[in-house]
Amino acid sequence: MSIATKTGDDGTTGLMYGRRVAKTDPRIAANGAVDELNAALGMVRATLTDPFVTDAVLAIQKELVLLMGELAVLPQDRERYTAGGFHFVEKAHVDALTARIDDLEKNHRISYHGWATPGATLGSATLDVARTVCRRAERAIAVLAESSPPVNPEILRYLNRLSDLCWLWARWIETRADAAAGDR
Repeated sequence: MSIATKTGDDGTTGLMYGRRVAKTDPRIAANGAVDELNAALGMVRATLTDPFVTDAVLAIQKELVLLMGELAVLPQDRERYTAGGFHFVEKAHVDALTARIDDLEKNHRISYHGWATPGATLGSATLDVARTVCRRAERAIAVLAESSPPVNPEILRYLNRLSDLCWLWARWIETRADAAAGDR
């Protein structure tokens, strides 16, 4: 089977359960933005070597696949989706990100010097790119929620928390780089 199915040649794309929508549909824009976020987080993992961040990022990427699956289901198919053994983003996913943020803020030294100008290190720059892509995904999902309700509110909470986490990780990476430069 080829990846080139040609079914999208008419300007539509497929959702779960054979549903088709226009490629300009807000649901597709939202899902595409989350896909971009997943790719940006892949760059983070490819760039950084610290498992404190990379292991967490890999787990988050897997959760984003769950999130994209949820976005690819129309409201009338949600029951069928769960009956098929699929899951939705839940409060526990948001709470896990909040716990990571709390840990960073309480247990790891973070300087906010230079925070407004990304790029102090390659690793922090990739995290700042992921953060901005995450914010774009959050905005796209907010548009979807306004135009095609209902949208699981935990998705917006999850992405809001994830962008905060990316920002903190970037500052943590920069703080460690500054400390290492000072040790020389």
